[in-house]
Amino acid sequence: MKIATWNVNSVRKRTGNLVAWLQRAKPDVVVLQELKAQQEQFPKAEIEAAGYQAEIVGQKGFNGVALLSLHPVEITARALPDAVVDEPARYIEGRISTPRGPLTVGGLYLPNGNPIGTEKFAYKLAWMERLTQRARALLASEEMFVLGGDYNVCPTELDIYDPKAFAGDALCQPESRAALRKLLNLGLTDAVRALHLDDARYTYWDYQAGAWPKDHGLRIDHLLLSPQAADRLAAVGIDKAERGKAEPSDHVPVWCELDVAD
Repeated sequence: MKIATWNVNSVRKRTGNLVAWLQRAKPDVVVLQELKAQQEQFPKAEIEAAGYQAEIVGQKGFNGVALLSLHPVEITARALPDAVVDEPARYIEGRISTPRGPLTVGGLYLPNGNPIGTEKFAYKLAWMERLTQRARALLASEEMFVLGGDYNVCPTELDIYDPKAFAGDALCQPESRAALRKLLNLGLTDAVRALHLDDARYTYWDYQAGAWPKDHGLRIDHLLLSPQAADRLAAVGIDKAERGKAEPSDHVPVWCELDVAD
């Protein structure tokens, strides 16, 4: 089973790119971030024509997440626990049956947190704590799950083209990295690093300053696997070529394959 995450940075602008990638890559489940669209604005007809069920948590002009699946899916959450009224659309979660038991896929768009020292950074860290609590609850089931999305955290210096240039950015602060380590230390596995331990592999290139042609990238999109899912990890990939397409998102898809066959 192929599971992917992609921050599409406006689904209405990237509908053609998204549908073409779905038809080419054929993921079983995809979580999308930064839809920048309400539910009625989401290109559901085009997605369904490609064979996917689409579940959306939208928001006007900002944020927004979706879960697309080739298989029947039961939506188990449309926000993290302890959500407040009018909270930004940043989380969706669904449960899918596989020959090896149920698989839960959570899709998240973690707050950016800039500038540091403000309420935005405090909100980022608080949101990460809520995500950690959700992961604890999922771990208690002892079932397969994947938490995929735009985490807006570079785990290590290896995940940044120029660590000094990002020393003051919320994506690279010690507190952000510590919060991500706390999540991983519950027993989760970073799918990309599980199979590609020591090389730079980016998932995001800014639109400014020639970042893409210079390969000035960051790795901020992650797939974190429960122990039961990690035991079945067969392959991972970053579809870097999507960044070079016409009218691209500044992020590219990240995917993993789990061996859930009989």
